[in-house]
Amino acid sequence: MDVRRFRADLYELAAKACADDGPEVRSKVVGIADILVKLYRKNLVKINHSALELVCARSLVKQGYDVKVEQRIDSSLVCDVVGMRGDGPLIVEIETGFIPPQEALEPSAYARSRIASKIGRYSRFAGKFALGTTPTYLLDLPEFFVKPPRARSLAEAEKIKALTDVRYNKPPISLEELIRARVHTVFVIDVDTGTTQEVDPETYVSTASALLHGGRGDAGRRFKSTQAGGKAEIGKS
Repeated sequence: MDVRRFRADLYELAAKACADDGPEVRSKVVGIADILVKLYRKNLVKINHSALELVCARSLVKQGYDVKVEQRIDSSLVCDVVGMRGDGPLIVEIETGFIPPQEALEPSAYARSRIASKIGRYSRFAGKFALGTTPTYLLDLPEFFVKPPRARSLAEAEKIKALTDVRYNKPPISLEELIRARVHTVFVIDVDTGTTQEVDPETYVSTASALLHGGRGDAGRRFKSTQAGGKAEIGKS
């Protein structure tokens, strides 16, 4: 464990991310870095995930949120980033695409189950729930969670429950929780530049599905055109 290196890396990242920010924002972001350093001393966080949390937190601070990281929200759940504001808590869970060795032969199924489980478990504690990811990882975000709850069927909910129960069933997620659960936004967090881009889930799902699920729909046709040597770009008409 190299605490000095961890601290230096986070301070360098905070300085880069906040280069154009005022002193109040910089002070709050450095304070969040200090909290992550304390958690690192206890072997509770790692640098790659902490870097993403710090950049995401800086974005929320600039939007007027009071931000905390690695915050416990019930007896079994600790969320990555939570922002408090007058319109209620915004919870952000960050996905890096890590696959444990025991899931090496079913990485896609594991990732789908993990993401669905996070949405089902965490979003009920949030006024708004967000997933955070990197520019180099595509979230396999079920379209079920993008639809308004009134537009979801019980059959769809049962499929999602079966998906989550395979790996995350202690405690199991109820059908009612799944039907109410929702992703309000996706944060694409770029540590290289220290910036965060907010993408609405509908746009994210329609674009990502072209790569993840065989290229269905218009986005898929544009992707196939690119593969064949054309100049079309995903998400552009």
